[in-house]
Amino acid sequence: MISIQLPDGSKREFAQPVTVAEVAASIGAGLAKAALAGRVGHGPAARLVDLAHRLEADTQLAIVTDKDPDGLELIRHSTAHLLAYAVKELFPDAQVTIGPVIENGFYYDFSYKRPFTPEDLTAIEQRMAELARKDEKVERRVLPRDEAVAYFKGIGEHYKAEIVSSIPAGEEVSLYREGAFEDLCRGPHVPSTGKLKHFKLMKVAGAYWRGDHRNEMLQRIYGTAWATKDELQQYLHMLAEAEKRDHRRLGRELDLFHLDEHAPGLVFWHPKGWTIWQQVEQYMRAVYRDNGYQEVKGPQILDQSLWEKTGHWDKYRENMFTTESEKRDYALKPMNCPGHILIFKQGIKSYRDLPLRYGEFGQCHRNEPTGGLHGIMRVRGFTQDDGHIFCTEDMIQGECVAYTELLQRVYKDFGFTDILYKVATRPDARIGSDEVWDKAERALMESLRHSGCEFIVSPGEGAFYGPKIEYTLRDAIGRHWQCGTMQVDFSMAQRLDAQYVAEDGSRHHPVMLHRAIVGSLERFIGILIEQHAGALPAWLAPVQVVVTSITDQQADYAREVAKTLRKQGVRVEADLRNEKITYKIREHSLQKVPYILVVGDKEKASGAVAVRARGNLDLGAMPLEDFSRRISEDIARKA
Repeated sequence: MISIQLPDGSKREFAQPVTVAEVAASIGAGLAKAALAGRVGHGPAARLVDLAHRLEADTQLAIVTDKDPDGLELIRHSTAHLLAYAVKELFPDAQVTIGPVIENGFYYDFSYKRPFTPEDLTAIEQRMAELARKDEKVERRVLPRDEAVAYFKGIGEHYKAEIVSSIPAGEEVSLYREGAFEDLCRGPHVPSTGKLKHFKLMKVAGAYWRGDHRNEMLQRIYGTAWATKDELQQYLHMLAEAEKRDHRRLGRELDLFHLDEHAPGLVFWHPKGWTIWQQVEQYMRAVYRDNGYQEVKGPQILDQSLWEKTGHWDKYRENMFTTESEKRDYALKPMNCPGHILIFKQGIKSYRDLPLRYGEFGQCHRNEPTGGLHGIMRVRGFTQDDGHIFCTEDMIQGECVAYTELLQRVYKDFGFTDILYKVATRPDARIGSDEVWDKAERALMESLRHSGCEFIVSPGEGAFYGPKIEYTLRDAIGRHWQCGTMQVDFSMAQRLDAQYVAEDGSRHHPVMLHRAIVGSLERFIGILIEQHAGALPAWLAPVQVVVTSITDQQADYAREVAKTLRKQGVRVEADLRNEKITYKIREHSLQKVPYILVVGDKEKASGAVAVRARGNLDLGAMPLEDFSRRISEDIARKA
């Protein structure tokens, strides 16, 4: 008798070995129809299996459907195989290589004699739909490695043969067949192609075989797949919105910045873009000042020996820019932490000085690969709102509580209220005692509970020197951006021998809390541009008000209005061009200026302005004093 325990604690008894599909059928016809796979076992040891998998002994089992995250991954994995099936149907000479699941979809790499065209993608997607409607059964078989190599060579799939050849001799490999197509795969898969209904091919890109530039350039077809039609449509709508909000396009259209081949991964800020930068930096500088941080500034270049002491030279060297002078080796700093420790070490520090909070707008450089660069979101030179708190172990929780509350206020001012919280705990390779790790992890979790934050735990994802909280923003169209962090570090201050004098006169190494709120200013400004689709709130907008005259007769009055507002601290421009007022209004509306003031003879005579707010809102005429009050209130409350 075989006993199968289900997630609700109930058990099913069977007189002989049984498949996952048969267990699902014994529960109900609806579940049997919806089933995609099974999850055998419990906790970290649980594994996914096909519906055809036979259960030979007592075990725990969950039936996986498309409502399960694992079910969605199965759908995407199987759709990648469906893509390869369709390509082989339409282009028999194409060779298949690999096709993994990625975030929100999948891809498959092909070797083919000519580039795939947009028309090819349309035809492939149509053939995928036809194959899915045939509802062909997906079946697994197992072959010894050498037989599998011979099989793939025999059907002309030399890339697959190479992949199998890399598996140790004597091992077995699994293959999955659907209709006329068979592919190497560890599985599991959906039971039949009819389960694959909601997908779309997105684009073609180049990719080197095995990621090595010395190998052949393959063609990578990207696609997305979802459990329901609504989810697919929502995702496609999000992509369309993301395209409209792309910070690179808006950066050009709004004349904020540009990137140049003469300085890959570095940003050229234009006057308007630099104005946004200054607003963010000055805002964060006030945050430092008002919350007990002392602003510091460290050098850009530090001796190699320092990076060796901190461990960066061994673990991070390939991402560091290096230079040499007078037979000494240096590196441009990829982070600010060691410099802050060197500042801390100047002079004797007492326990009475702790917590000591340093903040720096520190410019860092990291040698990111060219393929990973992305607008101002991923660059080689960037500035962090970097902060380090030197404290005792007993201070960790209190500092983290205060930091989380501060971070929430800052994000709200920038227009983000939906924050996800994650605590990354101890990895297998780590330093420090379990007692210290227990204390640090408990302090981080309790600080979030004290702040009323629900959080998830990511076991093993902490740094080798300590756990961390990751703060992730969800933007206006549902995308996630990991920005803030709070890391507990028991190592670096000790490595560089930073000490403080305790109350009893003994010397101790402080705990170092690494924290950043916005992170890279470049990246955060890119996020802001996309969050607001370029229509930044008045306090951040590079130009807050444009005063436009209807004719030359109001030019002097328009200048006086602009001068009055400028004295008030408003970023204002006067448009006195000899153009139609409708043309001027349209042009400044496209530049997403928060307020456009129109002045004609009536406004000039009465000391008023006709106000148009962003979004084509006509607020009518009002005294200049009333508008001055309105714009001041908008800026002050960060509306």
